[in-house]
Amino acid sequence: MSELPLLYLPYEITSQSTNFKSAVKRGVDIVVSVMAILCFWLIFLLVAIAVKLDSPGPIIFRQRRSGFHAKGFVIFKFRTMTVLEDGAVVTQACRDDLRVTRVGKFLRRSSLDELPQLFNVLRGDMSLVGPRPHALAHDDKYGVHITDYAYRYHVKPGMTGWAQVNGLRGETASFEQMAERVRFDLWYVSNWSLGLDLKILWRTCFEVFRDRAY
Repeated sequence: MSELPLLYLPYEITSQSTNFKSAVKRGVDIVVSVMAILCFWLIFLLVAIAVKLDSPGPIIFRQRRSGFHAKGFVIFKFRTMTVLEDGAVVTQACRDDLRVTRVGKFLRRSSLDELPQLFNVLRGDMSLVGPRPHALAHDDKYGVHITDYAYRYHVKPGMTGWAQVNGLRGETASFEQMAERVRFDLWYVSNWSLGLDLKILWRTCFEVFRDRAY
């Protein structure tokens, strides 16, 4: 196998973070995540019952991810697959993936499988908005070949992000696709603001209806 080339991102990365802005962002995360958990508790319950009845295995899928400053944490999702990969090799879900359960197909397309990450936000592992965290195996794989990949860790990972509302949601089957997603992530790192976060959250409400995730 030939060695894969480095993929360069075409601009300088700067950080716009300040203690005040970070405090405001954290405050919004806490308030919104608590309100969402209280509003969606019945959906949590119904989804949990559906996952349990649909296939054997845990209701909640846990996987190690890298967060702010590359600090590790465990991400929570409703289980949508028959496997629980969290090792040196993690295979991304693809269209018509036989590992996805019947209930899992609906949960992934509607993004309801992501709801437990509200608890990650409340714990401080994640933010409502930021670069989507990847499995550690994918960080290792892509971090070697995409320059400035590690700058994604300059902010907390998010439940949704700038890349996702710009059509880069779902499988990244090639290094070029991942590089494009990272390019949007790094633009967010350099330009994030409360106004941008609100814009991304608003656009996410419409993005979940698009058939891009599987």
